[in-house]
Amino acid sequence: MQQTDCDFSPMKKMVKDNLKSLHSEIYRVVQGLEEERNCLLQEIAEIHKTLSQVESMAASFYLQCYLSPYTDKYQELSSSIRRMSQKKHGALIVVHRNDPIDHLIQSGTPIGATLTSSLLESIFYPGSPLHDGAVIVKGNIILSAANLLPLSRQFIDDWKLGTRHRAALGLTENTDALVMIVSEETGHASFAMEGELFPLNISEIAV
Repeated sequence: MQQTDCDFSPMKKMVKDNLKSLHSEIYRVVQGLEEERNCLLQEIAEIHKTLSQVESMAASFYLQCYLSPYTDKYQELSSSIRRMSQKKHGALIVVHRNDPIDHLIQSGTPIGATLTSSLLESIFYPGSPLHDGAVIVKGNIILSAANLLPLSRQFIDDWKLGTRHRAALGLTENTDALVMIVSEETGHASFAMEGELFPLNISEIAV
């Protein structure tokens, strides 16, 4: 994962505090193993939940760091992701960074307009002619919509990943692009970079 110039101090403190609390919880669970009647399933589920929260919190912070050198429209992007996630409006947004991506994409409909949250949300509004496929963002401009991305073949048998997630991974396996995803089924938000998927906690996304 590439380095950034962001100040990680606030995020690191939050993660450290959460991990300390988690450490205490794990220690308590280990001590409870001596009690035969103690059911660990619920406690393990809570530990997993806390770990997921820490991961999504860190991912939300890193997202801003990875986007800020390439677009001034982070607030518009994050606001749109938050609202589309809450409404379960599926979305796939590619932020072009350094590597060329045109040779990997089946071009959609040219837009060529300044990125705004209202424009982005209207593109992905259910039933919109452009809501299927990916939006390409370069700098502060939405270049095009309804683009088709290459699907990752590494996750072809993973039933948990929908087409949007496989498309995001497929592009980021081959370029340095950053791709944000909102699941139409669950409303969960995430982003893909360097062929990896990171969950986002929309309550932690700065707006």
